[in-house]
Amino acid sequence: MDYVTEERRPKKYRNYKLAQAMVQLNMIDTMGYGIHEMYEKQAKRYLPLPDYDLTMPQAVKLIIYGDVVDPAYSKLLIKNTDLSIMEIIALDRVQKGQNISKGMARELQRKNLIEGRRPNYYVSSSVAEATNKKAKYIRNRIQDDTFYMQLILDYIDKYECATRPDIDSLLIPTLSEVLDEKQKITKIGHLLTKLRKIEKIENVGVGRYSKWVMK
Repeated sequence: MDYVTEERRPKKYRNYKLAQAMVQLNMIDTMGYGIHEMYEKQAKRYLPLPDYDLTMPQAVKLIIYGDVVDPAYSKLLIKNTDLSIMEIIALDRVQKGQNISKGMARELQRKNLIEGRRPNYYVSSSVAEATNKKAKYIRNRIQDDTFYMQLILDYIDKYECATRPDIDSLLIPTLSEVLDEKQKITKIGHLLTKLRKIEKIENVGVGRYSKWVMK
């Protein structure tokens, strides 16, 4: 049953001691090989990086953010496309009020990416206010419909259903800034219609109780 409810991954190992021994011998990865890819995808969406809660010895809790925590962090990623993954991770910790190493703090301060004094660092205000043609291009870039439709499908697949406000909250921050609020709402409506026509999703319920589910 664990394989069904956890998408073919068991919620816990049958032999906990064996699993721990394999971890110590570097025979298995405690959190999976998709971590790097998830970090990169979140960074490309200018969103906070995933967090892992390892306080429970027999389980790993994954937290994925779907919205901006600190706008300065998102603007920094838009402006600085050459940041290393370690720098992005450190900046993510800064925006969440978490500690970073002294060495990394010195490096980020040298690049004028963070301000403040240890341990109260924050993303540089100069970065937060900075705009240039490259950043404007990235913010105005329009993704292919397939990208947005997959976000909708992933959301519904994970949470089993989605209301229109759920989908609006998911997509509006990712849509091109070329579109105004009304155009973004219309765009999302077209995406839902397209998914319904190709029989990927269907709408159930009436009025404010209606929701989208997988077909």
